[in-house]
Amino acid sequence: MTPQEFDAFYAASFSRLTGQLYAITGNWSEAQDVVQEAFIRAWDRRRTFDPDNAPEAWIRTTARRLAHSRWRRLARGLHLAGRHHRQESPTVEPPTEEHLMLVTALRDLPEAQRSALVLHHMCDLSVEQVAAETGASVSAVKSRLARGRAALAAVLADQTPTSEEGKLRV
Repeated sequence: MTPQEFDAFYAASFSRLTGQLYAITGNWSEAQDVVQEAFIRAWDRRRTFDPDNAPEAWIRTTARRLAHSRWRRLARGLHLAGRHHRQESPTVEPPTEEHLMLVTALRDLPEAQRSALVLHHMCDLSVEQVAAETGASVSAVKSRLARGRAALAAVLADQTPTSEEGKLRV
């Protein structure tokens, strides 16, 4: 089939095939997509495509198989998603009031101090690891930690909620 013959075949049969696939799939967009994909595959075979050998049937069969394959993938994905969601999800406790106060106080600190404090105290990284992760020197990290702790203590001293032991919980 020449490119001109293929173009004429496409123009004459695309709407009809899309209507047929719409009846099969029940979804107009899906029908257009699978018919278009079938035509793309046919274009790759146009040299061996015989106009006397029911090319429209080939397009329709290919489009129907594509739609069925898409449906199977979607059904499998939904099955897997449903199975995943049925499993017990771990319950995450909401943050305590003290934790929220700490996060609010951390927001007021300069970014370098905040990062150093969080990486060192909350992520349990050593000073050397914090330095490597932030690209700062070890002495800069130590300085940021000291200044950050002092600034954080000043902010938190103004706030009253404490635990039974009198210490702020994180």
